[in-house]
Amino acid sequence: MSLQCTDNWVKPWRVPFKELAFFDFGTLKERAGAAAGVRIAFYSTTESLAGAVVPHAETTRIDVCCDGQIYGSLDMADRDRFQFEGLPAGHKLLELWLPQFGGFRLRYLEVDDGASLSPFRDGRPRWITYGSSITHCRDAESPTQTWPAVVAREHRLNLTCLGFGGQCHLDTMVARMIRDLSADFLSMCIGINIQGNNSLNSRTFRPAILGFVKIIREKHPQRPFVILSPICCPEREVTTNVVGFSLEGMREEVAAAVATLREHGDTNVHYVSGLEIFGPDLVDLLSDGLHPNAEGYKVMGRNFLEKVARVYFGPG
Repeated sequence: MSLQCTDNWVKPWRVPFKELAFFDFGTLKERAGAAAGVRIAFYSTTESLAGAVVPHAETTRIDVCCDGQIYGSLDMADRDRFQFEGLPAGHKLLELWLPQFGGFRLRYLEVDDGASLSPFRDGRPRWITYGSSITHCRDAESPTQTWPAVVAREHRLNLTCLGFGGQCHLDTMVARMIRDLSADFLSMCIGINIQGNNSLNSRTFRPAILGFVKIIREKHPQRPFVILSPICCPEREVTTNVVGFSLEGMREEVAAAVATLREHGDTNVHYVSGLEIFGPDLVDLLSDGLHPNAEGYKVMGRNFLEKVARVYFGPG
């Protein structure tokens, strides 16, 4: 969404950096400072690519792709430098997929002496997806292996990932931000943070969904918009929280909200149960009873690809 630039480093933000005060609730600002789905992409003839960063203990891996193929991956926890050697010769598209979790502040990049360097203008359809830690994907194998990245790479989409661990609460400022972005396809997976934090109840949850979608629809009235309810979480399926919500109840509310939107003319908004993307048959791929493990995120990506992207987003 924005870049914070100093004399020593550049940091990507997934909210407008100059408006951080409007997103400074809970850990939303912190999560928005993680670079999930963010890439640095350019054409070059370089056969090596290196860079210096400000070290951060929780930073995950960084991946490099050459002409769309994954070429290498490095663990960046507490590291101040990365380097990829032996890249294919000749003119090619290089994409650095930045760590999906932890801080990332880039000090500089290095290419070979005499190598060409030119910008990449991504002309693929732009997909914006919003969600919780299950969209943020901290425990994915690497940034190209989060479920949104799996979908985007396979379906040839320009990904904007707005997965905020613990902070998917249908915040109005997030809706306004999405509204003001260019987009060809939209999706969101909602409910698990709201249920876990008791932040909305049976009176406020459905109206919040309706309002969130209607704000986005102010500038994207016809774009395909897929709304997912929570994936399977055995301990919360029928057990209610302090405001009386189980995941079963939340799925009913999400489906009802989408039905209302469709009944009032929004025929390009679609409901998909999270159980279709990650259901009870996959609970052995939950790392802690709630979050998918690395393999679970890959399975989510494949299921979303088949049941959502190829159904509602057109041919890849």
